[in-house]
Amino acid sequence: MKGNLFKTRMGIITAGSVIGVIAALLAYLGNPKNMGFCIACFERDIAGALGLHRAAVVQYVRPEIIGIIAGALIISLIKGEFKPRGGSSTIIRFFLGVFAMIGALVFLGCPWRAFIRLAGGDWNAILGILGLIVGIGAGSFFIRKGYSLGRSYPQGRAAGYIMPGFFIIVFAMMVFGFSKLFMSESGPGAMKAPFIISIIAGLIVGILAQRSRFCTMGSIRDVILVKDFHLMSGVAAFTAAVFVMNLILGQFKAGFEAQPIAHTMHLWNFLGMTLAGFAFSLAGGCPGRQLILSGEGDTDAGVFVAGMLVGAAFSHNFAMASSGKGIGEFGAWGTIIGLVFCLVIAYTMTQKRKTA
Repeated sequence: MKGNLFKTRMGIITAGSVIGVIAALLAYLGNPKNMGFCIACFERDIAGALGLHRAAVVQYVRPEIIGIIAGALIISLIKGEFKPRGGSSTIIRFFLGVFAMIGALVFLGCPWRAFIRLAGGDWNAILGILGLIVGIGAGSFFIRKGYSLGRSYPQGRAAGYIMPGFFIIVFAMMVFGFSKLFMSESGPGAMKAPFIISIIAGLIVGILAQRSRFCTMGSIRDVILVKDFHLMSGVAAFTAAVFVMNLILGQFKAGFEAQPIAHTMHLWNFLGMTLAGFAFSLAGGCPGRQLILSGEGDTDAGVFVAGMLVGAAFSHNFAMASSGKGIGEFGAWGTIIGLVFCLVIAYTMTQKRKTA
């Protein structure tokens, strides 16, 4: 840990606290309530801006996402940690990303938002977090049995720049007013914090998450597998910081009903995040961590992120995404198919351990 304060216990707590404060402030400054940072929702908005889906209320190039991946890229280059690698079960990782997004949009949030919703008083998030734990627990069970997607291999330097470059180009398209982008005029996609604040916030979060290895999925996995609470202390600090800031800013509202961009179908809140947690566990990181790894040159993580963008398109184009009224017409089918897919992948990619 020498040379990186953020890998210490106090460092991960500090990083989690700062990210939590930023999340609450972004919601206060204009982002959707209880959604200061939601990697899945924000990637869904970007997919909409690119026309991958036509849900007019969720289309916007979220500067926070570009900031996160750019921040991770910049700091990894400075610290000599930009190491292009990939080639580990590429097609499997893509579809894990697809189904992770489907599960997240059935619940209406990624793991980051699940804890943000909890800290805002949305008790529906409790079902989502329980589902997340079950999904990660399922993945951890197979990891113990020998599950692996295989090793990655060094790639040419250009490969590591592809996913960061893609997001930076999309960002430039918005900055220069490219007319073919789709932008929401109402709904969650039209709710946004000031542009400059959003991009700076993303850069800060990207740098902090890269240095600290902040990961919601990893925190739960480490507790289950090795009883290590290091990453969990960062997630706990993140949740506490959002909670305290919400109290200060008057954003805390406890209950199940009438929560912002949430529904009360408890079974599907649970199962949606079970699917997401299972997929994140099998892929090796939550969506925030996958963005950070993409910024470090990990093309496998980049493929997972691409899968999430496509998953957002499937979710909205084929009526799987939820709304405040409940899950989409085919949300249950998407969740069940995703769970079956993850089970099949987990079982078939588990190598039987040899005994002496």
